[in-house]
Amino acid sequence: MSAPSKLETLKHELDQAQVDHWSEVEAFAQVFYKPTEWQGPVDLAHMQRHLQPAVDRFKGITDEGKRMEFREKLTGYVQVYSFLCQIIPYADPDLEMFYSYGRFLLPHLPLGRDTTIVKVGDEVALQYYRLERVSSGAILMKEGETQYVKSPTDVGTGKSKDEKAPLSEIIEVLNERFGTQFTEEDRLFFQQIKEKACKSEQVIQTALANSLDKFELGVRKLIEDLMIERMGENDKIVTRYMADRDFQGSAFPILAKEIFETVRQSEADSKGTPPVSKRYLRMGRKVSPGQFDERYLLVCRGCADP
Repeated sequence: MSAPSKLETLKHELDQAQVDHWSEVEAFAQVFYKPTEWQGPVDLAHMQRHLQPAVDRFKGITDEGKRMEFREKLTGYVQVYSFLCQIIPYADPDLEMFYSYGRFLLPHLPLGRDTTIVKVGDEVALQYYRLERVSSGAILMKEGETQYVKSPTDVGTGKSKDEKAPLSEIIEVLNERFGTQFTEEDRLFFQQIKEKACKSEQVIQTALANSLDKFELGVRKLIEDLMIERMGENDKIVTRYMADRDFQGSAFPILAKEIFETVRQSEADSKGTPPVSKRYLRMGRKVSPGQFDERYLLVCRGCADP
């Protein structure tokens, strides 16, 4: 199923739930799309008034599973439309109106847990951040016996005998934490996302120029876009990934790390150089009281050239 077709399907399924009424969507849009010069301080209250009936109907659904299903589908619709409107010139104003309405409605739909606890992530989106040095200084080394680096005693591939398939960890974590029953087919879906990301020039440059934590910040949106592009292949995972922050928080770090390490390893293999920067360890051999014969040992992953 193509992404535009998926959008229409989501809209139809949301209409079947009868949580929102089209008259309320139109009333909300009349306020939301007013020209800037006509907007006033009370417009926010008017938009909230048009959202509240849908919030009340949502809370009135007794089946928690149906509430979660509606919320996930609405999140999926908002995410898919947000992506598609950047590449496809939609001429249907109804889809645009429902997108704006749904985007404002989502934060008001309570999650399936104790709503007396404030979850800041549901209300606030990070826009800016900064790095600040709070202290600096030398690292003090404790005195003690000299420690030497041992040379390898054997050669080989160094691979684990029970090496797992790539990204099998992500399936194990999700199944264990969320009680899902994802299979090898679902692992292959994540593998396809990884392979597509590893071919992106933006991803490659970000991985080579940054540490893992900064890499994650730089590619999170791109991974979401790749997920949406392949929604037709695995609607179950993509919808859950977009709607459930905890689910995404468990899957994304593993996927990002796999992409990061694969890109760096590929770059190292293409140049025939170690995948991490070289460093030198200072070593000493005592030859007489108060004197040392100083040597330096080159250390990197996969090599040890004195």
